[in-house]
Amino acid sequence: MTTSSPAPLTLLPCVTQVAEQLAQAGVAFGHGTSNAFDEAAWLVLWRLGLPLDTSLKPEDISSNRPVTPEEKGLIATLIEARISTRKPAAYLTKEAWLQGVAFYVDERAIVPRSLIAEVLMEGHLDYWLGEETHRVLDLCTGNGSLAVIAAMVYPDVKVQASDISADALEVARINIDRHGLHARISLRQGDGIPTTGSHYDLILCNPPYVNAHSMAALPPEFKAEPALALDGNMAGGSDGMDFIRQLLRDAPAQMSPEAILVLEIGHERAHFEAAFPKLEVIWLETSAGEDQVLLVTREALLQAQAPKILDPGSSPG
Repeated sequence: MTTSSPAPLTLLPCVTQVAEQLAQAGVAFGHGTSNAFDEAAWLVLWRLGLPLDTSLKPEDISSNRPVTPEEKGLIATLIEARISTRKPAAYLTKEAWLQGVAFYVDERAIVPRSLIAEVLMEGHLDYWLGEETHRVLDLCTGNGSLAVIAAMVYPDVKVQASDISADALEVARINIDRHGLHARISLRQGDGIPTTGSHYDLILCNPPYVNAHSMAALPPEFKAEPALALDGNMAGGSDGMDFIRQLLRDAPAQMSPEAILVLEIGHERAHFEAAFPKLEVIWLETSAGEDQVLLVTREALLQAQAPKILDPGSSPG
């Protein structure tokens, strides 16, 4: 009597098994993927050296690619590291993708995921920009991803990428060189908006904005990232708006007359509007909704800062 050997493991069942492991382990997503299956696909395909856009549809031949016992062992080691360390997958692969562009990343910088990249790629800012747009600032640049994408989208601009973290700027340099943009993107270390005497036509900023309550409740994957890039309460506040208060106060002096500021605030719209009740902003549409990225003009910033003039005959109080 002969017994049949088990069918060899193929790609789609392998990814499905890994997804079940990740789900059962309760890992958190949000660093390039939003669910267990997509994260499993990313890690398995990366570990096997396959293109990340490899089809996993059951009817496609790629889904039936055999996974050897040796490859299964390599995948198991990677998944164990993901589960035991709770590091974002991008820190394990040293690579993250944003709007189809690949970036190097490690623990020195936040994993790139800004919705501003989507705004840039889809041309949502074009209405406010023109031939006079020459100087762009990417403030809180992290690994330099927004600076790189801005330079790709607008080939006639010069970009300054600024961050308080020297470590993050080292990662940004890797990405600027990787994409051959060292002639158009300069790096600057500093806290807040640079006061170099030159005016910016477009400011992009994905700042630290997480409020104190949310910081305390972050999953380990997010706590693996530099707190400096997330915590919006470094000046002693609790609403996540500490850096943004300074930015909106200082920005007009560094902006050209028709300049705009594009700011990401995540899920903090309520705190933002409470902190800046007089500021007129334009909320930009993104895949995550219309309340996470805003645009504000220099004129609006100045108007919000202007002292209120009382009507003749009125009395204060």
